[in-house]
Amino acid sequence: MNKIVYLWDADYPWDVRTEKICLALTSAGHEVHIVARNAARKVIEERLPEATVHRMLPWNWMGARIDRQLGFPAFFNPRWVRHLARVVRRVRADLIIARDLPLCPTAIWIGQRAGIPVLFDMAENYPALLQDVWDTRRKRPFDYVVRNPGAARLVEQYCLPRLTRILTVVEESRDRLVRIGVPAERIDVVSNTPSLSRLDFPTSQAAKSTEGPMEVVYLGLMEIARGVGLLVEAADRLRAAQIQVRMRLIGGGRDIALFREQAKRLGLLDREVEFTGFIPSHLDALALVAKANVGAIPHLPNEWANTTIPNKLFDYMAAGLPVLTSDAAPCARIVNQTGTGEVFHAPDVDDLVRAILRLLDPEARAAMRLAGIQAIRERFNWESDTAVLMRAIESTVLEYRQS
Repeated sequence: MNKIVYLWDADYPWDVRTEKICLALTSAGHEVHIVARNAARKVIEERLPEATVHRMLPWNWMGARIDRQLGFPAFFNPRWVRHLARVVRRVRADLIIARDLPLCPTAIWIGQRAGIPVLFDMAENYPALLQDVWDTRRKRPFDYVVRNPGAARLVEQYCLPRLTRILTVVEESRDRLVRIGVPAERIDVVSNTPSLSRLDFPTSQAAKSTEGPMEVVYLGLMEIARGVGLLVEAADRLRAAQIQVRMRLIGGGRDIALFREQAKRLGLLDREVEFTGFIPSHLDALALVAKANVGAIPHLPNEWANTTIPNKLFDYMAAGLPVLTSDAAPCARIVNQTGTGEVFHAPDVDDLVRAILRLLDPEARAAMRLAGIQAIRERFNWESDTAVLMRAIESTVLEYRQS
């Protein structure tokens, strides 16, 4: 049994990957602690089924707005250095797991000081994620300092050789690290898969309706680089061709106002295109997803999309939805290998429309539905990824003790 500190750079709860990893570790007998931000000024320490959460101590003598700004997750922020060091020392941690890049150097410094290993949970290609914001011209003045892709690449270069082990979410991310010099034996792939219990949800077993418009659902952030605007434009072209397809877009994000305005301008809003906004309950969002006929992943195939895998791919498959995906490498590979959907060439809206037309066939959708459920049952499930996670934890601690 090890005492493990998981460093999460936002308020907790909630994050699906953080919860899954910490609950798996706790269920295996490890003592798990989550070090988190506290912008909401909640109780400092809270015991949850997956871990004990240690939230940053708020500075009550400041206003809430300034306190939030001064708690921004950056490795050079002394509040985070003190926060992590205090918890590591107090619980006598055996291992730190750093989630994503912004606080990874902080974890390395505290790990070196405490004489314990650091495992990096690389849920995103963070420099490429920031580059998306810059490429779509949606950056803000503050981003030049704290969300600068060039600076993020330098931070990544600093961190990678100083980490004991790295988790990636998909093979393409692992391959990127190998290309830039990380030994393959120091990398494990622990993906964003659902538990097999998801297949027991009543909605995932129900046959999808073939009456009325075919419903295409998107679950995720509303951002330009994620291709949401392509779905709106496709809805306009399908309406013009008198083909009944409805887009349900679930989530919030920095660009949602742009997409709403696009749909309103085209006369689609609340008819062919529905925006639900952010749904706080993940289970409620998944229940809404399961009512659709097709799940969409229209991400533009850039460096970020080509080196990550979204939770929604496996959420769609587990819910029995055929997947409509762009040709971003990981999603296209899995959909093609499993036969669980259609791939289109983004940002080609004509090709997106052609893919949607192919999905109008109920028999084709039924076959894809069964293929997706089978793929979850046999390969893409959290039980399989948990086994990899446990081996990675054991290897990380053992290798460090032997070094």
